[in-house]
Amino acid sequence: MTDASAYGAGGPSASPAPDPGGSLVLLDDPAPGVRRVTLNRPEKRNALNHRLRGELIAALQTADDDPAVKVSIVRGAGTCFSAGYDLGGGNEGQDYPHFTAGGDGQWPRHVTETWMGIWDMAKPVIAQVHGYCLAGGSELATGCDLVYVADDAQMGYPAVRFGVPDMHFHAWFLGMRAAMEMMVTGDSISGLEAVRLGWANRAFPAADLDDEVVAVAKRIALIPTDIVSLNKRTVHRAMDAMGLRSAIRAGTELCALGTKQESFVEFIDKIDEIGLKAALQQRDEAFGDYRTRP
Repeated sequence: MTDASAYGAGGPSASPAPDPGGSLVLLDDPAPGVRRVTLNRPEKRNALNHRLRGELIAALQTADDDPAVKVSIVRGAGTCFSAGYDLGGGNEGQDYPHFTAGGDGQWPRHVTETWMGIWDMAKPVIAQVHGYCLAGGSELATGCDLVYVADDAQMGYPAVRFGVPDMHFHAWFLGMRAAMEMMVTGDSISGLEAVRLGWANRAFPAADLDDEVVAVAKRIALIPTDIVSLNKRTVHRAMDAMGLRSAIRAGTELCALGTKQESFVEFIDKIDEIGLKAALQQRDEAFGDYRTRP
């Protein structure tokens, strides 16, 4: 869900974990016209701190402006795509990567602007999802134009167990019933379920995912970029006309309202009292998932 530092000076009391030296994204071109951006915080399950988000968007913007690049792929290093926003002090000393108007709801407005900015790029961006794709990670993947997943990937939003999501995409991409179940339980769905429900395009065995996604990207790269850009916009403009962008933006205000609820404040106090990991363990242990799994 959220970076708790957005809700008060400093956020939860947790020891900041310094980022490793060098860039937090890795770039390569696995095929002509294909730029691949790899989230590179594997030791933190690619938790999305401000610097990682900024470097990711900068890399995608550079690719969008490069005539040699036809399509981009976003994937995660290590065991998963991304476990969500960094709640453990990883934003210490870092500014937001772009301006967002202040006041209540600044954080959900900020990250929603970030991910919807991918929609507004000219060239297609593919999310390649394996392992956990949770909370902010699921928002990032949703902001991409195409989503391909490993069969056993896990997409979910466990933060609904203590607060309200930043980016309310579930009803649009999963349908009302599945969205409602996820929103009131915090349970995740597998890659296969994500395809069946319509959040993802296709699922593949994890060992085949790299090759299969590059194969799709190579097919996109065969089409002239000016035509692809217009056809990408036709889909997104249609979704905008049906109210998707307005609904997601309205949801950021509900997220802000969620931070005023008594149970949310109690959870943040618990983080201060027993630490982030212990608080999340207590949150999930009754469900037998996420951090409670071996």
